[in-house]
Amino acid sequence: MKSLSLLPLLLLTTCTFRARGKKRQVYFREEFEDGGMDGQNGGYNLNISQIMANSSLLRENFIKIKREIKCLQTTEDAKFYALSARFKPFSNENETLVVQFSVKHEQGIDCGGGYVKLFPAALNQEDMHSESQYYIMFESAIAALAKIPDFRRLPVGLVMEPWQEIRECPDICGFGNNRLQVILYHKGKYHENNKTLKCRINKDTHLYTLILHPNATYDVKIDNEKVTSGGLEDDWDFLPPKKIKDPYARKPRKWDERQQIEDPEDKKPEDWEDSEFIPDPDAKKPDDWNEAMDGVWEGPLIPNVKYKGEWKPRIIDNPNYQGEWIHPEIDNPKYRPDPTIGHYRNISVLGLDLWQVKSGSIFDNFLLTNDEEFAAEVGNMTWGLRKDVEKQWRELYEEMEKQKEAEEAKKKREKQRARQEDIWGLDEEDEEVDEEDAEEEAEERHKQEGSAERASPDQKEARVDQKDEL
Repeated sequence: MKSLSLLPLLLLTTCTFRARGKKRQVYFREEFEDGGMDGQNGGYNLNISQIMANSSLLRENFIKIKREIKCLQTTEDAKFYALSARFKPFSNENETLVVQFSVKHEQGIDCGGGYVKLFPAALNQEDMHSESQYYIMFESAIAALAKIPDFRRLPVGLVMEPWQEIRECPDICGFGNNRLQVILYHKGKYHENNKTLKCRINKDTHLYTLILHPNATYDVKIDNEKVTSGGLEDDWDFLPPKKIKDPYARKPRKWDERQQIEDPEDKKPEDWEDSEFIPDPDAKKPDDWNEAMDGVWEGPLIPNVKYKGEWKPRIIDNPNYQGEWIHPEIDNPKYRPDPTIGHYRNISVLGLDLWQVKSGSIFDNFLLTNDEEFAAEVGNMTWGLRKDVEKQWRELYEEMEKQKEAEEAKKKREKQRARQEDIWGLDEEDEEVDEEDAEEEAEERHKQEGSAERASPDQKEARVDQKDEL
């Protein structure tokens, strides 16, 4: 635990040291160990009075964790939150970039998200809103949210300082619609990842990590475990496709894509009966039937006892089957590789861009670095130390809540059963008497309190008179 006491000394400072022949850079780190942001990392400041009603520094105490854990929490329902912090500008060109933070939806969020964005240095933090340009957004959400209105038209939370380049966040709105998104900025457009990823939606704290490599590949981790990886060109639509369908290619007319066909040699049997009803052979035309007036006489129909159903030829494999015709592709003349994908200059602001129907989400352990191993270590030293204890507490609390609900339901059933058995209404009279007694006791206490208040001024006047006489 002694090593944990040194963590505050590392907060909001840029650390540089050797790692695998390259310098490790910690561009931004915030764990709220000092109760707020003290501006040591490049000109931002945050304290409880600034946060006001829209967010708060929360203290959580866990068994076996002696140190006090502080973090940032939303506190008002149906609110927009805009919160940011500035640091020394840096570029991730030819460098790995790691964006990491933890979030806990302890309120059981059903609609909303946690958006972490990275902004360029040009961002005006005082005017940060949903349309502010950013480089990266890393988000986890429940359901797809509607387009968030401009923050400038709505009450917003505290602006620490704006983030513009990267946004990372869990987004949630509705059951079964939770998703994890990574949105990257490239040449004036925002591109959303094509892969479907799920975020965690229970009430535990979860660690989210986005890693962009200089070779245009990426990794996404949840709770320090890789959940997906790949190439930026493959999983985002930054560029035109490398291959396109040949516009001059046409499927041959005689191309046979039928896997099975009817057997041309199969013949319908001569005695096959496919008429479900037949005329009744025993029926006779009435003697008085006049075709001139009554029309042509038709005998009644009866079910055909020899009916076998509609005849169909048997199905056989098509000997001429050629498979599904595949449109040939050619190199796309519009495709040009772009080595700048995922590279950003002047990253200088980290921001939270939030909309929450139900407040209570807790954010902590923000980290920007170029060393993914170091990020994993920091995650294990922060989120990792309390995840098991937190889970035990949550499970214990949920079990206690279930027992409480079961007891209340049992009492309710017993009460209903007693009412059903009480045919004379005696229990209802007893309940009314108890309620009347409780009301009378409350009125009596109120009268006594009023008498005491009235007596106090009289006693004070009496003491004053005694002093005057002396």
